[in-house]
Amino acid sequence: MTTDNKSEMKAHIRAGRRQLARSRGAFSGFLLVVLGAWAALVPFFGPALNLAYTPQPNTSWHWTATRGWLEVLPGVAVLLGGLLLLLSASRAMTLLGGWLAALGGAWLIVGPPLADAIGLHPGQPDPSASTNNRAAIALLYFFAIGAAILFFASVALGRVSVLSVRDVRAAERRAEAEEAERRAALEAAAAQERERRQAEASRTDESGHHPTATAAGDGRNTAPSDQPAPHYASSAPQGTPITQQQPHPQSQQTQYAPSAPPPGQGQYPAAPPPPRQEN
Repeated sequence: MTTDNKSEMKAHIRAGRRQLARSRGAFSGFLLVVLGAWAALVPFFGPALNLAYTPQPNTSWHWTATRGWLEVLPGVAVLLGGLLLLLSASRAMTLLGGWLAALGGAWLIVGPPLADAIGLHPGQPDPSASTNNRAAIALLYFFAIGAAILFFASVALGRVSVLSVRDVRAAERRAEAEEAERRAALEAAAAQERERRQAEASRTDESGHHPTATAAGDGRNTAPSDQPAPHYASSAPQGTPITQQQPHPQSQQTQYAPSAPPPGQGQYPAAPPPPRQEN
């Protein structure tokens, strides 16, 4: 295994420690949601099913502080923990959900025996009911529900605490998906840049092949002329050829500027001396 493969494997393992598949705690989370909802709501709808504690009010949907501390509070904690296990893909959040559910289940078990010590009075099952009915009420309100919550929370904690091969593969799939999204974004940005450059090039070509023919307002021709500016003999040095431009650029006529007379002479040369006569 090369160094790059080792580093890549370590990166996937680190990612697998932080993330996990949602299916790892989904089943336990669903059961904890159901059990938490039951624990929080049973004191309110239980009296309608002849499941109630006395001497506290046994009417349906009646709020008391004892019901809030001993039943609603742990039930809500278990419900939230189950939702974290059911929906989260973060290992830290699922661990938090498992411990929250476990604490709620433990409070359902130890809360009623400690009620008198903390100033709460949950009462007892209806004395007029049979023994089996009173036992069922105590189990369905506190002890059996708390034990079931502790069991499924422990199972969930064990499942989400272990780093398995499936977690590493899930981390690899997430990394590949993120890399594919990054490459797609880069390709889209490059395509937009190419289109922008092509549009600029086309606008430049159009402006170079279609110059403005006339100036605005006066109708004068402002197009650049292809004919060179004419040269005049007076501006050229003496004795140098002068090119005179014709209407067509290919037809040119060469003229020569007259040379300056020698110093001391006029514009025309002096007359020849008369012939001498011999005697």
